[in-house]
Amino acid sequence: MKMSDAKFSGHTAYEAGSAFGRCVLQTLGMLAVLVVLGGCATRVPQDYTAYRQSRPASLLVLPPVNESADVLGSSAVFAQATAPLAEAGYYVLPVSLVNESFRQNGVMTPQDSQEVAVTKLREIFGADAAIYIKVKQYGTKYNVITSESRVTVEGRMVDLRNGQQIWAGEATASSAESDSSSQGGLAGLLIKAVVNQIVGQVSDASFNYAVIANQRLFGLPPNGMLAGPRSPRYMKD
Repeated sequence: MKMSDAKFSGHTAYEAGSAFGRCVLQTLGMLAVLVVLGGCATRVPQDYTAYRQSRPASLLVLPPVNESADVLGSSAVFAQATAPLAEAGYYVLPVSLVNESFRQNGVMTPQDSQEVAVTKLREIFGADAAIYIKVKQYGTKYNVITSESRVTVEGRMVDLRNGQQIWAGEATASSAESDSSSQGGLAGLLIKAVVNQIVGQVSDASFNYAVIANQRLFGLPPNGMLAGPRSPRYMKD
């Protein structure tokens, strides 16, 4: 091969490498932009216009629809959903009263309760708005070297006076948020995962994370609840 051919081949390889490098950088740049845009999209504050116009004072929390694999999901989330709402300044109908009223009216499941017409809910309970909750995840899951208790809930508020949805949100709480790395290597991780799984199932560790998930779901703006009339923050948010 001639020297000129060698130089030409080397030059071509250099140009190809440079082109490949530019392509990789451009791709990484585009991915970075997408990640940033995606992160921004999840943090965009929601529109509170309809919420502020409605300004409900009393709330009816409907039994949550459980979409998780754990049968305890609905009752665990329901039992703790009223506390953060009451702390936010709302009058919230007691869970026992809501359950008994539905039972007396032949409404036996959470799904059935969430399908009742808003006019009927207003007539029976007299609340200004209703909270509809879905339990997307609930329970402790074993994943070979990790064991995680996770609760994910979705909620939306509907004005019972006109049927308009005025707020919606989602929140998650997980034991993985506070887990530290094991000092025992792979064997230590496996043992820890098994122990966490057993403890989580026996004691229903997810119940505690349902508390946190509800607090996050019904927390403060930019995506949480506006303050109710019994809060010192009322009409200030």
